[in-house]
Amino acid sequence: MTQVAKVWSLADAKAHLSEVVESALKKGPQVITRHGRKVAVVVSAEEWERKSQRQGTLADFFAASPLRESGLEIERPLDGPAGAA
Repeated sequence: MTQVAKVWSLADAKAHLSEVVESALKKGPQVITRHGRKVAVVVSAEEWERKSQRQGTLADFFAASPLRESGLEIERPLDGPAGAA
């Protein structure tokens, strides 16, 4: 399980960038703060690719919708959208 290993101030992250990157590779996401507020997270490229990949298709999304079995019926006008000329 990945966990945040350390919180770095922006100044410390700049001064120790190699260590920040190495920690992201070995220990997980590294949080960077500016004026005490979280502003960025450094993660390994492998983790970024895994987290940012699309999960399923649009059809899968609609098929998993809780509204699918709700009995909701949508009526569509036969003459097109309202106001269309």
